[in-house]
Amino acid sequence: MDFISGVSPKETLELPELWIGDYEGQTVKVNGAVHTIRDMGEVAFVVLRKRDGLIQTVWEQGTTKFDIKDLHEGTTLEAEGVVHKEDRAPNGLEIRLVDGKILSQPTESMPLPIGKWKLNTSLEAKLNYRPISLRNVRERAKFKIQEAVVRGFRDYLHSQGFTEIHTPKIGAKSAEGGANLFRLEYFHKPAVLQQSPQFYKQMMVGVFDRVFEVGPVFRAEKHNTKRHLNEYVSLDFEMGYIDSFKDIMEMETGFLQYTMELLKKEYAREVKMLGIQIPDVSKIPAVRFDTAKKEVSEHYNRAIRNPYDLEPEEESLIGKLYKEKTGSDFVFVTHYPSKKRPFYAMDDPEDDTYTLSFDLLFKGVEITTGGQRIHDYNMLEEKIQKRGMDDEGMEQYLSCFKHGMPPHGGLGIGLERVTMQLLGEDNVREASLFPRDLSRLTP
Repeated sequence: MDFISGVSPKETLELPELWIGDYEGQTVKVNGAVHTIRDMGEVAFVVLRKRDGLIQTVWEQGTTKFDIKDLHEGTTLEAEGVVHKEDRAPNGLEIRLVDGKILSQPTESMPLPIGKWKLNTSLEAKLNYRPISLRNVRERAKFKIQEAVVRGFRDYLHSQGFTEIHTPKIGAKSAEGGANLFRLEYFHKPAVLQQSPQFYKQMMVGVFDRVFEVGPVFRAEKHNTKRHLNEYVSLDFEMGYIDSFKDIMEMETGFLQYTMELLKKEYAREVKMLGIQIPDVSKIPAVRFDTAKKEVSEHYNRAIRNPYDLEPEEESLIGKLYKEKTGSDFVFVTHYPSKKRPFYAMDDPEDDTYTLSFDLLFKGVEITTGGQRIHDYNMLEEKIQKRGMDDEGMEQYLSCFKHGMPPHGGLGIGLERVTMQLLGEDNVREASLFPRDLSRLTP
């Protein structure tokens, strides 16, 4: 009988072990996929790709015990050789091969030149061959940056007393309302894919006070823009016992500060590789919606066409204006009109045509929507009736307010948009592993 007692040590080394250890002149084993081969006859440089980067190995005729003709781009290999410092090699090390064992062989040649530093091909080609295009080290690095954003979100909120929750994505009714829903049949009952976890995270404020979730949300909007997806990852939190919606903005600022430091410290390799300029988030300006619209109209001689919402061009110009004014790549736009906010948004007691809500713009693109929620049952019912809404399917949601809820608020952050803006990309699909839009359901 065998017993499993944990992870067993391996003979093969990972790249960080080679980088920080003193293996000069020692024989080691590594494994990886053949990234590129430069065959020069009696000598060949074989670069292996690992999760942490690249390692150069050197095949030598008469010294290495296998034939270089057995290696192809995409071959996975366990290589054995002697470590030597070499400034011209990736990460300053190379392994002079003695022996090797082929673990698997490709059956077709690569459809894309993934071994090149920049994958100079169309976005359509990259998405059509997504599992292959992501093997390019720079394409792959984008999603290490995305990992840092999610990690920063989780770590920071845990440090602030939040509990991570996981809510259903199939529901009877959407939290956001409206017609742009993916509808489906659920055991002969009508159901929808959730546009956000809003109802659930509010309910859970009555349980844990502070909650957060990282998960997919679905928008059945027939758009085909560079900033929209029909399925994206939302970073959501909700917190109770707030004094005002300013508490929500402060919490998001704290998360951003934590995440930018995390990128500098633990993702410096990817930051450098992609040429990312880490934004300063020591302080973020906040401006009222109506003030921002007026300033942009006057500063750029632009007519206000929609008094109730911001057009994409206006968001871009607000970002530009406040970058010039404050040096910040971020700006909170507060007090959105009640007409364009969901029924659960708390109206401003000083003027109920506006709400205690906000968007956060990052380099002129909206990445966050948040604000204070209505926590009083009678007030909530009054607003539902005022809007002529049907509360069928919301009984469980409304019941928690009948039994008492603290003042609370929260937000939702679009992960792919944050990543896109950090990377300096102009299409959100570049920041989605497997994007879903009007025309794409595969891969």
